[in-house]
Amino acid sequence: MVKILVVEDDGSLKRLVCRLLSDNGYQPCGCADAEEAFDAMDREPFDMVITDVMMPGMDGFEFADAIRQQDREIPILFMTALDDMTSKRKGFRIGIDDYMVKPIELDELLLRVEALMRRAGIVSSKRLCVGGLVMDSEERTAYLDGEEVSLTVREFDILHKLLSYPKKTFTRAQLMDEFWGYETESDSRTVDVYITRLRNKFRACTSFEIVTVHGLGYKAVLHEEGK
Repeated sequence: MVKILVVEDDGSLKRLVCRLLSDNGYQPCGCADAEEAFDAMDREPFDMVITDVMMPGMDGFEFADAIRQQDREIPILFMTALDDMTSKRKGFRIGIDDYMVKPIELDELLLRVEALMRRAGIVSSKRLCVGGLVMDSEERTAYLDGEEVSLTVREFDILHKLLSYPKKTFTRAQLMDEFWGYETESDSRTVDVYITRLRNKFRACTSFEIVTVHGLGYKAVLHEEGK
């Protein structure tokens, strides 16, 4: 399920937006400020960020800039009362993807979220299908040609991440941070062990392969059936 971080110090609006997203198949996480949002991002990965600009402590511009230093691709949408061109220019130059001015029209917000998800190649679905492989992110099950493949939670999460972003290279450090956490005592070679296990378990699958990007990490490459 697509996870969306909603950062808004107006509690009523935050709850309204989270309810909208939840009712439409997304998994929202509401935070009151940037500090709380960073804590949430340390605990789990998100597919998109919706944030206010005028917040206590770190403002939305600083927050978005900090995110862009770590992740240049995650969609970021500003939701703010600032309607001047200077603010809009500043936001887009930082690297945000969309800008909405309050009061927010909820139907329009949903359309913009869907559009950003499409551009990022992220599908709001519990099931990920690649050829004969079907992965259910809610049940954490994987079936290959109708036969269940036994996967640990971490194996499932790594494979699901790679297949959700085909051709995108993930470094060992990125995978470690996301699935083991920043404070883990394991080293990056642990990722190699899990990739080897996944390759062995899906050796018979011709729909994709996990490719080593030397000096960086790994990426999933999809194959057309019959090729």
